[in-house]
Amino acid sequence: MSTQTLRVGDVDLADWRWMLEALYARFETGDFSAGAAFVAEVARIADELNHHPDVDLRYGHVQITSTSHDVGGVTDRDIELCRRISVVAEESGFAPRPDKLQALEVGLDTLDPDAIRPFWAAVLALGDADSDALVDPAGELPGLWFQDTTSTDPARMRFHFDITVPPDEAQKRVAAALKAGGRLVDTSHEPSWTILEDAEGNKVCVCSALGRDD
Repeated sequence: MSTQTLRVGDVDLADWRWMLEALYARFETGDFSAGAAFVAEVARIADELNHHPDVDLRYGHVQITSTSHDVGGVTDRDIELCRRISVVAEESGFAPRPDKLQALEVGLDTLDPDAIRPFWAAVLALGDADSDALVDPAGELPGLWFQDTTSTDPARMRFHFDITVPPDEAQKRVAAALKAGGRLVDTSHEPSWTILEDAEGNKVCVCSALGRDD
């Protein structure tokens, strides 16, 4: 099966959303036992295809992430796996909930990424200290990436959150944040990301794959 990296527009899977170089889906299973049985079937399919996703089993739902780590993106292997999983979910009566999907990253503004990256890799036990972004191999902590800055203002906020959601949910999330007292800071990069801040000036980017991973 092909290992060529695909683009966002190449993927047409109703249950799945492209976020952070991977395909994500969430299925409502109702209870833990039903979810566990679903995961067992996912494992069988993954072994058959020799392509294995990350699976998060909770009491009422299962969330699945699929990517081809050897090429750093989504390939035909992921498409086939995701299609097979969706068939099982539909046959089992498990509703997809793409509106519930989200992935969190943390950005750190820095004058010298190379000087501080090893510290954060060590203290958080995140991935390879030589990589631009640090990722938890177990997938339990959000990734940490480093944003170059020339500002030495001690009052400047150094950390900010990047929350990535499906493109069809991004503006809903922005609207909810504004209704909750947030303020728009920058919309010039939409639909890739919108910068918001709370009443005290703490910033967050609401991101989607459109334009960002394309």
